[in-house]
Amino acid sequence: MELDDTTVNRLMSLGLARYEARIYLSLLRRGSYTAAEVAREADVPRQRVYDVLDALVRRQLATARPGRVTTYSAVPPEPALARLMSAQRETVDRLERSSQELAGLLGPLWAQGRQHTDPLDYIEVLRDPKAIGERFADIQFQARHELLTFCKPPFVAPPENTAGITAVRRLHQSGGTVRAIYLPDTLADPETADHVRRFAAAGEEARFAPDLPLKLVIADASLVLCDMPDPVAGADTTTTLFIEHPALAACLRLAFDTVWAAARPGPEL
Repeated sequence: MELDDTTVNRLMSLGLARYEARIYLSLLRRGSYTAAEVAREADVPRQRVYDVLDALVRRQLATARPGRVTTYSAVPPEPALARLMSAQRETVDRLERSSQELAGLLGPLWAQGRQHTDPLDYIEVLRDPKAIGERFADIQFQARHELLTFCKPPFVAPPENTAGITAVRRLHQSGGTVRAIYLPDTLADPETADHVRRFAAAGEEARFAPDLPLKLVIADASLVLCDMPDPVAGADTTTTLFIEHPALAACLRLAFDTVWAAARPGPEL
């Protein structure tokens, strides 16, 4: 006789193993079974049936009648299910007590962890060009008073750089400062020359220096985005750092001002 899988699964949810559920349901169908009969009825391997029946007897879900051949009967469903529910409640109570004890042990560890800070958590290391471009757009968006830039190719922003134009226009209209220093030969590229022209129209002050040590962006004397060319692998291998550190930003701002003072205005574009 085919057993109802839904009923088997519901018995399993109360704590029975699958073979236990199948044999208990089979025992309900008749007054008593031998082990061989119930193994066949429940479709349980013969080598497993005795262990499963013993487990049901220990849990008071079945009874065994010794004789020439031992037979087994199911305990009526109501007391059997009550015993299963009682066992489940005991398990839940035990887990709840264990959980409370663990909370008491782990709570201080969590509190201690909140007091720990990574000594370099103000530095973000970027190597993926897309991530660098997104962080460049972020720092332009976050700037509220001042945006200073050493502009060196290759440029990570898209050619139109609408986010940059918007940031420059916003800062200029609110009385902020936007200054950028370019290399003179960037004007030889028509696309870059157009970039400089559009940013100047938005309010950026531009100057030109014969050399720039690295690509650099400083926002509000507190946020820094700079590339760090690998001194061994060469300029083509670069790591970009995003640093939120006012003291460092202030030092780099002084360096920017030094280069700015020596730089010259560009030609009329």
